[in-house]
Amino acid sequence: MQCDTDGFSTPGNGLRLVAILAVIILVCPAWSSAQPSGQSTDPLNSVMWKEMRALLLNNQPVVFDDRVVVHAPASAEDSLNVPVKVDATALGKVKRLIVFADLNPIPRILEMEPNLIRPLISFNFKVQQATPLRAAALGADGVWHVGGVLLDAAGGGCTQPSVGSGSADWSEQLGNVSARVWPNSEGQRVKLRLMHPMDTGLADSIPAFYIERIDLSNTEGQSLAVIHLYEPVAENPTLTLELVQRGEVHLSAMDNNGTHIQARVLTAM
Repeated sequence: MQCDTDGFSTPGNGLRLVAILAVIILVCPAWSSAQPSGQSTDPLNSVMWKEMRALLLNNQPVVFDDRVVVHAPASAEDSLNVPVKVDATALGKVKRLIVFADLNPIPRILEMEPNLIRPLISFNFKVQQATPLRAAALGADGVWHVGGVLLDAAGGGCTQPSVGSGSADWSEQLGNVSARVWPNSEGQRVKLRLMHPMDTGLADSIPAFYIERIDLSNTEGQSLAVIHLYEPVAENPTLTLELVQRGEVHLSAMDNNGTHIQARVLTAM
């Protein structure tokens, strides 16, 4: 291809310029709309984001989305009990929800399959150091929608032994379940507390001992939710959930030592 040396002074050059601009105008909008907004730019600027995406999201399509809201204190007063609320209800249907902390020694905190509950959960967890705290929601579009906040912390929560494991009667309380239920316009809110030390295995001479899975179902045997807990969940896990129906809730849980926990939560009036 030869180029004229006098700019775009000739008619031929003018036609070529119009053609090039037409291609840019037609192609660029289509290219831009095909890219998930913020897919490659982490708003929290974490040095571990790429590793987290590969480890937890299998490098699947990701978009940073303000509709996935993570509520947590700006600074953790107690590194053993950091409250967090994750709300992805603005997305509509959510297939799976993952909560994780980039810089925790065990980054994965909790996973949930919200079948007949809203994609919303509150709980407490242990944090080791200041870290981005995130939630990733797998939407009906097959894309992971990610939201998060920066959490400051003095740290050390993951490497401390649980309080309960040092108590002489902790085994008598192991697996006890308490619950409260409040009716609301869409169904009922359920708050569950399961007595368990939830040891991470990172404290000296104390092996990992934690609840791995909680299954919630209704009286017809339909799955309301499946919740996977990991070592960073705080001792005696307390979970608050929003159900889209009323009625009794049946809980079945198991820890990593094979201990089974069963409970029945009465309906809201």
